[in-house]
Amino acid sequence: MAHRAEDAGRAGEQASSIPPSGRDLTALLRVVPLFAELAAPDLDRLLVGATPVRLDTGAAAFHQGDEARTFQVLLSGRLKLSQVTSDGQQVTLRYITPGEMFGGIAALNGKPYPASALAVAPSLAVRWDREVFQRHVQEQAQLSWKLIQELSRRFSEAQSRFREMATERVERRIARTLLRLAHQTGRRVEEGVLIDLPLSRQDLAEMVGTTQFTVSRVLSDWERRGLVEAGRGRVLLRHPHQLVLVAEDLAGSED
Repeated sequence: MAHRAEDAGRAGEQASSIPPSGRDLTALLRVVPLFAELAAPDLDRLLVGATPVRLDTGAAAFHQGDEARTFQVLLSGRLKLSQVTSDGQQVTLRYITPGEMFGGIAALNGKPYPASALAVAPSLAVRWDREVFQRHVQEQAQLSWKLIQELSRRFSEAQSRFREMATERVERRIARTLLRLAHQTGRRVEEGVLIDLPLSRQDLAEMVGTTQFTVSRVLSDWERRGLVEAGRGRVLLRHPHQLVLVAEDLAGSED
């Protein structure tokens, strides 16, 4: 199982164009929050051992259970992080957008990947072997500090989602999730804010912790009220400010 991610990555590279040059890769890394404050010499050193990886839609960066041997950052495109539970249920955990690291925690602590990362759009990532990136972290204090900040942010996000699951009504959870996705990938269009992801109702249900039926019921109600437009794999927020009110002040129906 440990070699499936490499095979998928190679397949994606073979089907895509030539990876970016060193100069282009430096420019792409410069806008990644984790690396944005590094001095130019430190960023140059970071290129040592860095490997660009292109993934076509449907290719896997890694699979759940694979040995976590690389630290990766997404530069362009979209990835879906999903997990199969012990009873065989697939759960969408989150989407990875440009500038985010993925699989990093497992790589740094030497554990198997707890989830699979699948490209839902043509994507470009950069990866380092675990030992190479660990050496960069040990040698560069600024990189080490930024990594601690990122891990802290991820932990806070996970805590918030757990609290939402445990305490908030389903409509509020759906609204919060859509607003988070809009913040991550939202694109302004004439009709409102388009979540630029192939987001199905099942995906949304898995992220929120409810059923597809409940998500469909809530979205249908919001469509009647003119708040959203939810087509096949497409969600348009017509009035995001109204969803903010739902997310913050909802009182009403049960899950």
